[in-house]
Amino acid sequence: MGGIGSGRRPSYAGKATTEDSLPLDIRRLQRAGVLTSGRGCTWQWTVNDRVRATIGVRAEAGNITLSYNYTAHGRAAEAISQTIWMESTACVLGGHRRWFACPTCNRRVAVLYGAGRLFACRGCKGLAYASQGESGDDRAARRADRIRKRLGWMPGILNGPGTRPKGMHRLTYERLLAEHEAFVGVSLAGMARKLGLLRGRLEDIEAAASSWR
Repeated sequence: MGGIGSGRRPSYAGKATTEDSLPLDIRRLQRAGVLTSGRGCTWQWTVNDRVRATIGVRAEAGNITLSYNYTAHGRAAEAISQTIWMESTACVLGGHRRWFACPTCNRRVAVLYGAGRLFACRGCKGLAYASQGESGDDRAARRADRIRKRLGWMPGILNGPGTRPKGMHRLTYERLLAEHEAFVGVSLAGMARKLGLLRGRLEDIEAAASSWR
């Protein structure tokens, strides 16, 4: 499993974030048919269509086993096999919903995170949500990029808009385009405000330096 234990990004308030780690969402596994007893598969995480990490997943009755290599700084890769138990609860409208039992605290959760040697829930890993450290303009830029991804456009709001995807209803496209432009406006206004503050601080520093001469 590539990436665990290395290449961490700056964190919020000294804490690693959920985006630094590898989220294992039981809902996605179930939709993909991975939780069928006796089935084994390879599960991947990708960033910009490039594989970031890969693990082996094998399902049995009531649990799944994760197989991967963990690489710590300055150490050789270690082969890890971790068994995760699952629980299920009845849904109001019928059927059942599956949950992971966190291997550390045994709490029922939908997502476990590969941050460190073993997978565990967000609370046990001490992870913050990346959005907790975002300013309003950063959040707007992220939401605009989410729309860009849905529309198949090049990421990054400074790249400008693309075209309507083939097969997308015009009204849907126009709604997404309006939302995108609104988010871009908020983000660019925030950037301009930050640049203005930075320019003011530079002028203050220059004025202070001149007074020392």
